Amino acid sequence: MKTMNNYMEEAEEVILHTYNRFPVVFERGDGVYLQDVQGKKYLDFAAGIAVFALGYHYQGYDDALKSQIDKIIHTSNLYYNIPMGEAAKKLAACSKMDKVFFTNSGTEAIEGAIKAARKYAFNKDGCTDHEIIAMNHSFHGRSIGALSVTGNPHYQEAFKPLMGGVKFADFNDLESVKEQVTDKTCAIIMETVQGEGGIYPADPAFLKGVKAICEEKDILLILDEIQCGMGRTGKMFAWQDIGVKPDIMTCAKALGCGVPVGAFVLNKKTAGNSLVPGDHGTTYGGNPFACAAVSKVFDIFEHDHIIDHVNEIAPYLEEKLDRLVEKYDFMDTRRGKGLMQGLVVKGRPVGDIVSKSLENGLIVISAGSDVLRLVPPLVIERVHVDEMIEKLETVFEDI
Repeated sequence: MKTMNNYMEEAEEVILHTYNRFPVVFERGDGVYLQDVQGKKYLDFAAGIAVFALGYHYQGYDDALKSQIDKIIHTSNLYYNIPMGEAAKKLAACSKMDKVFFTNSGTEAIEGAIKAARKYAFNKDGCTDHEIIAMNHSFHGRSIGALSVTGNPHYQEAFKPLMGGVKFADFNDLESVKEQVTDKTCAIIMETVQGEGGIYPADPAFLKGVKAICEEKDILLILDEIQCGMGRTGKMFAWQDIGVKPDIMTCAKALGCGVPVGAFVLNKKTAGNSLVPGDHGTTYGGNPFACAAVSKVFDIFEHDHIIDHVNEIAPYLEEKLDRLVEKYDFMDTRRGKGLMQGLVVKGRPVGDIVSKSLENGLIVISAGSDVLRLVPPLVIERVHVDEMIEKLETVFEDI
């Protein structure tokens, strides 16, 4: 019988080493728990990096996917399919936006959003020297286009030259954004809540100020909701709490709750004046299988009042995390919104906390260099919050 080490060693022999993976092999999930190949159980407060909003094997979700497998999985975008239309209708309705393009990932959604913004600007003046303003400490993906608007030189250095025409401003600093705006600016892109950069929510006044600049100068506002969207902050999309609707929104992760799928969504103005047949495409994007997952996710969110539950459980989680900050001197502060929370750690390597938590049967992850990130399934209950706190305190007392 194979051991966990056997599985890991076999994987390292054939899988390109682009991740420093933790020494565990997960085999199955149930509810908000994962189980490794040796049968050990883990409370999951990472949810596949904010993917499994409904946890594992949520009632009705698996059946919807199995049913679609029995019908058809893929046809290509040369033809229509029923789940794609249904999923797009629900996504457009929830966002009150106009048109949807389905991708296979969040990174692909960012690439599509960039192309749509550039095409919109090109259609206005026929020029090809337009600029995009992105935010420092942001993260939008690792493909060349997405990496070009990611505000972290560490990720970029070895892959230069990147896409040109990108300038960076400071998140939550409106004057910094204004300083970068020129007549060439075609878009401003940001995460509504910065995730990888350390769990920083956009200040409402900042986001409203940026929106005002965009409206005044006909610049497109692109909001990246890949991690913070789909109910995680207590609204279906984080921008809805502030009341600033983007021209283009990107989403992924919990959009399919485990099935690889993303989307960029455009308002009427942008959709009608940007991409046309031949400008953009995808082989797998919008396939019936992935879209059946998206459609079912929206049905579950509505029928089971998932966002109401987030708003019920989030204050309890915040209260418990605030108590940890008060109790332990190496806990500096808590940041976040809803079920996207970060604890700023000082004087201790956050990686040690993550590793020791895993040993203790708790899955948490980091964000930036000093933030312990908690992005659990949206269906957690108080008992799971209590269990998480108990496990974290065991780790804290030991480091």
